Order: sequence, then C-alpha cells, then structure tokens
Amino acid sequence: MLGPPPWVPLQQEKLKQEGQGFSYGLNWALAGKGVIVKDRAFYNLMVPELHQKGATVIESISGLPVLVRGRSRGASDFLKAQSSKLMKQICSHISSISNIYVYDGAIGSSPKCDAKVRVISDSPSAILSLSSVLWETPVHAVSHDSCPLTIYVGTSISLSVGSNISLDPKGHDGFIAADVERSSVILTGKAFADIVGVKEALTAVSEPIICARGGLPLSARLLVHGYDVVLLFAPEATIQSCKDQLVSADAGLIVSSEGTALLFPTGYSNGPSVYKIPAAIVLAASDSTGALPPSSKLTPEQAAYHFLAGYQNGTFTPVYSKGSSVNPLEIAKAFLAKLKDNQISCFLVNVSEGEKAPIGNEFMKLVQSTLFKKVPPFEPKGGYLKAKYQSFLSAKFPEIPEEFCF
Repeated sequence: MLGPPPWVPLQQEKLKQEGQGFSYGLNWALAGKGVIVKDRAFYNLMVPELHQKGATVIESISGLPVLVRGRSRGASDFLKAQSSKLMKQICSHISSISNIYVYDGAIGSSPKCDAKVRVISDSPSAILSLSSVLWETPVHAVSHDSCPLTIYVGTSISLSVGSNISLDPKGHDGFIAADVERSSVILTGKAFADIVGVKEALTAVSEPIICARGGLPLSARLLVHGYDVVLLFAPEATIQSCKDQLVSADAGLIVSSEGTALLFPTGYSNGPSVYKIPAAIVLAASDSTGALPPSSKLTPEQAAYHFLAGYQNGTFTPVYSKGSSVNPLEIAKAFLAKLKDNQISCFLVNVSEGEKAPIGNEFMKLVQSTLFKKVPPFEPKGGYLKAKYQSFLSAKFPEIPEEFCF
C-alpha cells in the first residue's frame, strides 16, 4: 500500500510548528509586513485553541470612526504621511507583544476573484471575532497571493495613537483606518468588534483587487426566487425592513463570469458559495414628486444610467455606494457590459410613490410583482427629474458614455 507523498509529512510538521508558534517562514513573512515576532506567532488557530489562549467573545459595538484613504473620488480622511506614521506605530506595538496571532482568510466566496487577507493581531479575541467576517481559504494561499490585504489589530495600543500623529478620529473605544493604496486596515482598541465598520473598511480596500481579477463588486443584495437569482439595489432603510427575506443583509456582491459571490459569510452553511449569474436586477429609487412610475422595465442602457445616479428623493448616491474606492463610472460601464452580455432583465421601482413608502413585506410584494408580471417600459412624467439627473451626472462624470440614457 502506497504511503503519502513525501511532501505531506513535511507540510504536517510545518503546520504543527506554526500552531505551536514557531515558524521561520511565517516569521519572515511577518517581517515583510513590518512586524518582528518577539516570542511566538500562532497561525490559524481553531476556536478551541483560541479559547485556550484566553480568547473571549466580545460584545458587538457600532458607530466607531471609519477613516479611509484612497477612495476614487472625494477627499481622503487622512494623509499619506499620517498613514505611514500610524503603520509604524501599530507595527512597533504588535512587535512588542510576546505572543501574536495570525489568521488567513478571504473577502469574496469565489476563489477566482476574491481578495486574500492576513490578520496580524496582539489578541486572540480579535482573531475569534474577525474569523467570522472572512471566508476560509486554503492554507498558505495568502503567502502565495500576489496582492493580499493585511489587517493590523492593536487592542492594547494606546488610544492616543491617533492624536499622536495629528489624527483625531474621536473614537473612545478605538478607530478603523483603511488605506486603499497600501491594501491595509488598522484596528485599534475594540474596533475589531465593530463588525459593520470592519466590513465597510474591508470593502473599500478589496474593491480594486476584485476588479483586477475580473470581478465586479456591487453594493447590492441577493434575492433568490426559485431557480432565479436577482440583484436588489435599494435604500438601506428599505433593505433592513426586509432583510430576513434576503440571502444576506450585508451590502456586497461580486459578479463575474463564474456567477454571483457574496463578499462576506452569512453565518449559514446551507447556501452555495457561488450563485448563478443574475436573471434580473431591480433598482429601487425614491421619488415623491410622481415623476417616476411605481414600477417599470428598463433597457440595459437606462439601467446603467439609473444605477450610476442612485437617485434617492433629491440626492444622488452613485452606484448605490456611499464611497466606492473604484471610479463609479467604471463600475457602471462594467455593469452595463454584464447586463448586455448575460441578457439580464432590468427593472426600476419607486419606493416613495404614493402616500406611504412600501417597506418589509409590502416592498417585497412590489419587487415580486415587478419581476413576474408584465410591467410597462419606463415612462417618467414631466422633464424636471430628467434635467436634474443630467445636471448631476454631467458635472460629476463628464465622460459618461452617450449610450447611457434616462
């Protein structure tokens, strides 16, 4: 009977050493990220092992400052010089801790176009929390990746670290600092427990990598009807009112030639890792003036235009994202290409038409009737809203393609 290949025992011994905190290869890789291992670095510990090291479940918090540098449009929340100083301080802090903890995972459930992530932490509790935010990835996949992201966690670093570099995030429990250019996220204090903030930061730094690998990151939710997959773009309040009927309440999907992937795990193990290419998309706009019909069918060119605008009762949220790190116009162009290439049906619903905005089950009924009943082509009333769209989009995106239309 043949035994295992000769490399298997060597790999098993290597993993055993890393689990015990000794690995020259891991120490060398961490040094490349600015962290010098003082004593031991524990790699990819299982939950029981983390508990043995003192990990505890920390109560979730929310609302901590999320600072992002390197978004495609708009001013950064901090400067390059401040980012460099902050990186030096967090690396120096983690290097001063005897035992540090490393965890590898991924953003995106599709290995073809995900973003690999390495977490370097001074606390096992942070690893326990952040491991639920990331998809599992093969051992050492991060080491072999060309552009992995790095999360630095300093739970015991001084909370004055921000003010020391003229950065005032006003976070009493810590703050989150994401640098898209460096592909890094820094979490101080209890920031690792602010899951919403952590996901916002990880979305920002992962988008350029996902795009480079052929994925299209979208701030959408996934709706499954029978064998059909539907992408839903809607205001956050509307989404939260019906989140139990969605695959995930998190805003974040990746559409690629392989199918539709979730950015973050849902906590449920019964769904596929990659869903089918969408059969339809539904854009929810808010207009209380009566210019937009309750529901209508769009051409792909109209869908791309309304998607780029993200109109919500007088304000615009381009590509339905409050701060993409990729140029929204490029996202909209790629969105249009996906719609055309895959012959995806496109619809627009108005969630502010009438006296009472549809929420919860009423909103889902509106979506379902739009999808499964014959709705008329898009015909707005009057020309005011069209002019408003044109004024905003031509100023914001002067190079908008001519095929995009209202």
